[in-house]
Amino acid sequence: MITAVLDRLPHLVRRDQASLAVAFTAPLIALLVATVLNLALYLIIGKDPLAVFHAMLVEPFLSWATFSEVLLKTSPLLLIAQGLAIGFRAKVINIGAEGQFIIGAIFASSIPVWFNDIEGGWIWPAMLLLGALGGALWAAITAFWRVRLNASEILVSLMLSLVAEQLLNYLLLGPWKDPDGFNFPQSVMFQADAMIPILFANTRVNLSLLIALALSLLAWLFMQRSFQGYKLQVGGLAPRAASYAGFSGGRAIWISLLIGGFAAGLAGAAEVAGPIGQLQRSISTGYGYAAIIVAYLGGLHPLGILVSSLVMAVLYIGGDNAMVSADLPIAAVRVFQGSLLLCYLIAAAFVRYRLEWHNASTRMPS
Repeated sequence: MITAVLDRLPHLVRRDQASLAVAFTAPLIALLVATVLNLALYLIIGKDPLAVFHAMLVEPFLSWATFSEVLLKTSPLLLIAQGLAIGFRAKVINIGAEGQFIIGAIFASSIPVWFNDIEGGWIWPAMLLLGALGGALWAAITAFWRVRLNASEILVSLMLSLVAEQLLNYLLLGPWKDPDGFNFPQSVMFQADAMIPILFANTRVNLSLLIALALSLLAWLFMQRSFQGYKLQVGGLAPRAASYAGFSGGRAIWISLLIGGFAAGLAGAAEVAGPIGQLQRSISTGYGYAAIIVAYLGGLHPLGILVSSLVMAVLYIGGDNAMVSADLPIAAVRVFQGSLLLCYLIAAAFVRYRLEWHNASTRMPS
């Protein structure tokens, strides 16, 4: 009887060829469904859903001042997500971008912390480069454990993020603490030459946005037009075929994690050399985790990630607006982000699979 009931339930059957139209509309459907579900949730908890919708999804576009903050948030999300997506497409799941972001911020901050009285236009580019190298070195720890000891890169990278947070706490409560900072856990303020130049006057948007866009183009060229990117994708989709063709699985892991760490470290460096201007414990804002949602919402494609990073930045700024004007708790904003990923994963499943109904009476005899 149980078998008969199960036979009548729908089954997921893989499509022979995924529809491009469905693949492009899946993120839009996921955003629409997530929005409706969360507005219903806000109604249940006693909040005005229309006020929340206006504050979260409309207000960020109503003025240049608020939209410039959206662009500011877009830069780190775009950088990190592009780096992570390369690894994800190779089935190398780097969950430790948050830690690599923090280490990048620490490495970049070492220059203005140790040499706070020096000047020169080379300082902020050196900070960006040093931060990117720091993030790559932190990711290299995960790559070593994965390749040499076959440890899960998911667990190792995640645990290293916790280590990075404690290292940040140690530095800001100890040797890097500003002696004139009224006992706050923060470094000294950075000198003017340690700050990334502003891109638009009277805003906080800086050149890191252009850097993120340039690296997005490089990510597209790498994954779509280079042989190394092709090998990474083959290794992720068909590991046995890649091994038969002589592609090194270990090299793919190293490349994927180093690229992800480099991008996350660069984002961390741009954060301390940009809108913050010093190293603080609040540098850990969850960009590394949000970028995972951005990468998958963009379909792991560089152009899709460009759009999804903007959407996530809108949710960041709109969520702050909703907490003030609509009295929305911060947990509700994070639920929106998580439900957006969940809705996309469900929608993406129907891009690759279709529902097929089976009837027990039409089954072929075994």
